[in-house]
Amino acid sequence: MDLTNSTPPAVSSAPLTLALIVASDREGRFGPVVADWFRTRLAEREDFTVTVVDLAEVDLPTSLSHDPSPAVRAELAKVSPVLADADAFVVLTPEYNHSFPASLKNLIDRHYTEWQAKPVGFVSYGGVSGGLRAVEQLRQVFAEMHAVTVRDTVSFHNAHGRFDQGGRLQDPAAAEGAAKVLLDQLGWWGRALKDAKSVRPYGS
Repeated sequence: MDLTNSTPPAVSSAPLTLALIVASDREGRFGPVVADWFRTRLAEREDFTVTVVDLAEVDLPTSLSHDPSPAVRAELAKVSPVLADADAFVVLTPEYNHSFPASLKNLIDRHYTEWQAKPVGFVSYGGVSGGLRAVEQLRQVFAEMHAVTVRDTVSFHNAHGRFDQGGRLQDPAAAEGAAKVLLDQLGWWGRALKDAKSVRPYGS
């Protein structure tokens, strides 16, 4: 077979749509401080457009139903289209009792196809572990949702001591380097999976 005149498939160069999920809804949470820092890293990238899903602003009951009430449908309307339209996700999570928040599990369990064949990156924070135990559990959960988790993470050990009163990260070089690696990997997987799905829908 002569392949000399074959044309490679077109590859999109448009920015990927990234959903940044702020997982904690706890009163007095530290998540917005970390989220603001991470958004400054995203603002320097031209390969992503970002929408924030803040679970403290979404009132979803933990009881699941195949026929949710109008009030629950209204809350889902705030998040479900964002997840469906996203090419990639970053989950920003604390660690609560060696795991991740119930608000995040609730969001994950209420969706399925929205996660499929898309990459997920993690930014975590906590005490000694920096939230990494929560991340390791989330990898198992997202595998069940047919999502791809990228290897490298950004984690903040003893997070409250890493930022000053103005929310500025002290000694930022290592975290900035980790964020670049995470976003580079997320961009590669996001582009690869998006291009693959344009040729063959996932599951076919």
